[in-house]
Amino acid sequence: MKTARRHRGFTLMEVLAAAVLVAIVMPAAMHGISVAASLANVARHRTEAAALAQSKLGELQATRGWQTGNLSGDFGPEHPEFRWSADLVAWEPGTLQQLDVTVLWNSRGREQRVTLSTLVDAEAN
Repeated sequence: MKTARRHRGFTLMEVLAAAVLVAIVMPAAMHGISVAASLANVARHRTEAAALAQSKLGELQATRGWQTGNLSGDFGPEHPEFRWSADLVAWEPGTLQQLDVTVLWNSRGREQRVTLSTLVDAEAN
């Protein structure tokens, strides 16, 4: 008695179904990867801008540049995409002022910003 050998493999319908499934899933997966990469880039820029703002704020405090210096500029060739500006706002009570340092950059056609603030005493030496 001969037994029938069953051929192993995929049918044409199974292959077509798998191809359709891949065609549906791949664009969604690629879009997800693209969005994740874009958000990672935004986070990297925001973190770098915060570090630059903290550094500039410390520099302005240490040198008292907020009283006598220029209150805007860039970060040179090391960080060409970033620029900064500083503002003083009267703060109650007395001689305290709020020093705001804002770091700006362009991302995806829109201006982005990070601002850090501290209090400074206009009369302290």
